Amino acid sequence: MANANTETQGYRFPFLQGILPIKPSQVPADLVAGLTLAALNIPQAMGYTRIAGMPVITGLYAILIPMTLFAVFGSSRHLVVGADSATAAILAAGLTGLAVTGSSEYVALCGLLALMASGFLMIARLIGLGFLADFLSRTVLVGFLTGVGIQVSLGQIGGMLGLPQGGQSPVHHLFYALQHLHQTNFYTLATAGVVLAIILGCRKISRRIPGALIAVVGAIAVSWAVGLGARGVAVLGAVPTGLPGLGLPQVHLNPDLLMDLLPVAFSIFVVILAQSAATSRAYAACKNEPFSENRDLVGLSLANLGAGLSGAFVVNGSPTATEMVDRAGGHSQLAQITSSLIVLLVLLFLTGPLAYLPRAVLSAVVFLICMDLIDVKGMRRIYRERSWEFWVALITTVTVVLVGVEQGILLAMFLSLVSHTRHGYRPKNALIVPAEPEGWKAQPLHTPVQMLPGLLIYRFTHGMYYANAELLFRQVTTLVNQAQPPLAWFCIAAAAVDDIDFTAAATLRSLYAFLKDHGIRLVFIEVSNEVMAELERSGLINLIGADAFYATAGEVMQAYKASKSSDESKR
Repeated sequence: MANANTETQGYRFPFLQGILPIKPSQVPADLVAGLTLAALNIPQAMGYTRIAGMPVITGLYAILIPMTLFAVFGSSRHLVVGADSATAAILAAGLTGLAVTGSSEYVALCGLLALMASGFLMIARLIGLGFLADFLSRTVLVGFLTGVGIQVSLGQIGGMLGLPQGGQSPVHHLFYALQHLHQTNFYTLATAGVVLAIILGCRKISRRIPGALIAVVGAIAVSWAVGLGARGVAVLGAVPTGLPGLGLPQVHLNPDLLMDLLPVAFSIFVVILAQSAATSRAYAACKNEPFSENRDLVGLSLANLGAGLSGAFVVNGSPTATEMVDRAGGHSQLAQITSSLIVLLVLLFLTGPLAYLPRAVLSAVVFLICMDLIDVKGMRRIYRERSWEFWVALITTVTVVLVGVEQGILLAMFLSLVSHTRHGYRPKNALIVPAEPEGWKAQPLHTPVQMLPGLLIYRFTHGMYYANAELLFRQVTTLVNQAQPPLAWFCIAAAAVDDIDFTAAATLRSLYAFLKDHGIRLVFIEVSNEVMAELERSGLINLIGADAFYATAGEVMQAYKASKSSDESKR
């Protein structure tokens, strides 16, 4: 199994870890995978510009430099970095009201957000915050991405019908489209319908067939041949040729603007952190390859730096693009380098035909991308396995759709922490009781069976901290008061306890006093060295006694029997 928390070892250079070592036998497969990625990813990247509100050419810019930078400086051999629907949606939602969509000021603000996200990622690397990816649970990610899929797909319906943009929210987009159905341009609707049919048909035959590319090329050819632009079908118009210019975004910064952008940039940072880490981990584990979360943060930071300086917008680790390369047989970032070179050729020589591309084609491509994000199967699986977590995912989805993407990701973080706290707040503690022929097993607390007459072993199954300290005290006192026969020893099994905070230490002192007043000795088993050190600092070992700590249940049973025998002999 790959270890995500260790630095990748074995290569001479601190970069090129996603490429080296190059195996000659795998190079042809990587080149083919790069060609496949370019064929599938170019139409999608242009589609993502519709979500972000950016000029279509910036979708290609988001592939060219950012993908190359991550391939060189990242650690994962498989993660593909580029434009992404989730971060593009956060971008568009966060800039609403700050600039006119698609304007030079809007493009500059998108570049600035990419630079800010880059800064957050580099700070996270410098202070070792890669672990923050763990604070977005899979449950809320499913809900968040499902919400993004619904939100953005609703916004594409008007584009596929040839209607002017209307409404400020996904629900308003839908109502606007329904109210203006009579204005539908049937040439636009037919174009979108054919594109959907081609892409879905190619998927049905094989996922490796670049259905989106076939649809885009076909739509350009038909638009040029029959003049769809003259029939009321909106087309892209002139698209710049050549390489992007490099430089800082031309934005007049002021404190108010900065305060507006900071929460947007932080939301983007959280999504990049969680989604990229989850994708890298999955493929590293599947391929049994090492990767470094922290080095990936450097690659992602530099990729967004490149995006911000080249007129593009925020980039992210893409699960769908990563899967494209894997299915095409890619083994390393050499496939991504190949894809970037193909985009370079497109920018230099093939942007002219894009002028004839109907905008409805991009709306249809984005619509299908977003429908893939709506994870109905995942939501059903969550409901079947963890009904409480399903409601967490559903609340996240509804918030994204009805309130906004930025608010949705912040709520997702909060609900992830609540879910984590809930598990620790109500741990499933148990009693250790005898089992035949010779041994012991866990038993629910409501059946207080004693290990030996007068000896009760209580297993606490979580770290002891302020949120569950009251539960600890209540359960122990209840067990003592209900014990039959009365207890002489009360043993806490602490194998699952990895931490004891100040509040929990105070609670243990209170428990010790309570048990002492009842003539019961408090003892512990299976305490780790780290927890012993915490008990030492808290003065609990001096209070309870160093001889009150045993390694196993067997040892404490023997000590208890010896104590009982000694007491009986004295009598």
